[in-house]
Amino acid sequence: QFRLVESGGGLVQPGGSLRLSCTAPGFRLDEWSVTWFREAPEKEREGVSCSSYNGGLTHFPAFDAGRYTISRDDRWNTVYLQMNNLQPEDTATYYCAVNRENGRHCSKGGKDDYWGQGTRVIVSS
Repeated sequence: QFRLVESGGGLVQPGGSLRLSCTAPGFRLDEWSVTWFREAPEKEREGVSCSSYNGGLTHFPAFDAGRYTISRDDRWNTVYLQMNNLQPEDTATYYCAVNRENGRHCSKGGKDDYWGQGTRVIVSS
């Protein structure tokens, strides 16, 4: 059964960095576009960035992705989200998602898409 697994979250001080990972055990992510989202406490889930199956990148216009870099390593079947200069407002649960209707399209956040369980990032001194 297709499922997504995020990892790499944790507690980090302001100014620090984290690299989140998204994998799909038993499946090849190079066939899918993978989108990262985050959900901060008491805020709506927002899209961060999408790594297309063909190597393209899509950023969500409403999200300031200057400190975030999405990438993939198909050797390791993993999509990464590198986050630098983290600030307290980056505290959130981060999710990766795959569009269930068409896995080659970026997810738009639909509840029926494939979602991981999330990985929590806390930025605090």
